[in-house]
Amino acid sequence: MRNFFLFISFFFFLPDLMAQVKDTIDGRLITLSEVVVRNNTDVKGFVNRVQLDTSFYKAFKNLRVLEFTAYNDIRMFDKKGKLTASLNGQTRQERNGGCRFTRKLSEQTTGDFYNEDGEYNYYTASLYSSLFWAFKPICGETNVVKGVDRNLRNKSGMEKHKEQLKMLFFNPGMKIPGIPLMGDKAALFDNDMSKWYNFSIDIETKSGKDYYVFSAEGKSAEEGGDADKLVIDKMTTWFDYQTMDVVSRTYALSYSAGVYSFNVYMEVDLSRYKTLLVPTVIRYNGEWRVFPKQKERGVFTATLTDFGGR
Repeated sequence: MRNFFLFISFFFFLPDLMAQVKDTIDGRLITLSEVVVRNNTDVKGFVNRVQLDTSFYKAFKNLRVLEFTAYNDIRMFDKKGKLTASLNGQTRQERNGGCRFTRKLSEQTTGDFYNEDGEYNYYTASLYSSLFWAFKPICGETNVVKGVDRNLRNKSGMEKHKEQLKMLFFNPGMKIPGIPLMGDKAALFDNDMSKWYNFSIDIETKSGKDYYVFSAEGKSAEEGGDADKLVIDKMTTWFDYQTMDVVSRTYALSYSAGVYSFNVYMEVDLSRYKTLLVPTVIRYNGEWRVFPKQKERGVFTATLTDFGGR
């Protein structure tokens, strides 16, 4: 009878034991799911590819050289969660002579979305505009990412802070210049930062397709973690099993340094247009504060479709 209970216990706990296989890659302890182990995944090669990946950043750069239609939904809330302003509309980015420009197809706003001068009353809206709109033609842009000098020398104040956030959005895991300490904290793959994270690799099947899932999540206090050491609280990326294209990413970001703080959650879905990877749905939910302005709470969804050009 005792042997029978031992067998039953082993049978029920075997999946958990198999799911907790761990490997150490370049000093990082990584949890591997049973299916990853069973498929003899090249874990070191996979982690290196994740660490060096620029395809996610390039997907956003591709928006600079393509035409597309955007369905825009931006909502601003007060500290009690009450809607204070919103924009809902449709735009079309067009290209001509090496320049891109945005044409409004429809737009409805509520509240004080614009100020009396017709400018954005919220810097969340200004950030959104700099991501997806070019109401004045912008010329000479490319989608090249190799060798790009990502500096902030010509920017200051709000424009500088927007660029820093965009760098975090486009290429989480890379050092961000211009903010003491935050840049190093964003580099979650560096040895000094990786010790604060739990890393895991899994394989998931959705709609008949297999995807690698790579996750990095800050350790809890019980595990010896320290939330104050982090800017990227959690990041999960789905890769096409065959092509290793990034198809989806979710990430939670937070930072607080008195005059500048944010707490943001984002989801990005990507697909291919011809040979180019492009973002198709971007969801943002977050708070952002730059002194002396008050904290803003905003939610936006950008749905991009009808790509053209190239």
